[in-house]
Amino acid sequence: MPEMHSNDPLHGITLETILRKLVNKYGWKGLSKRIDLRCFKSDPSINSSLKFLRKTPWARKAVEELYVSSRFWTQD
Repeated sequence: MPEMHSNDPLHGITLETILRKLVNKYGWKGLSKRIDLRCFKSDPSINSSLKFLRKTPWARKAVEELYVSSRFWTQD
């Protein structure tokens, strides 16, 4: 049976991986300039940001959209 490939660039990627790649590319300061969230500005950490993003759909969507527009998924 042939393997099916998803056209969704977020398919199979965890929110933690997305956030880590964005922080590595932009840093917390650059990320907070692109997405105005307090969890990226005030004592930022991966864990606290993940907690907020998992509870806040509009913020998670903004992070996912930045990930897609940053075109990380074309490098995999």
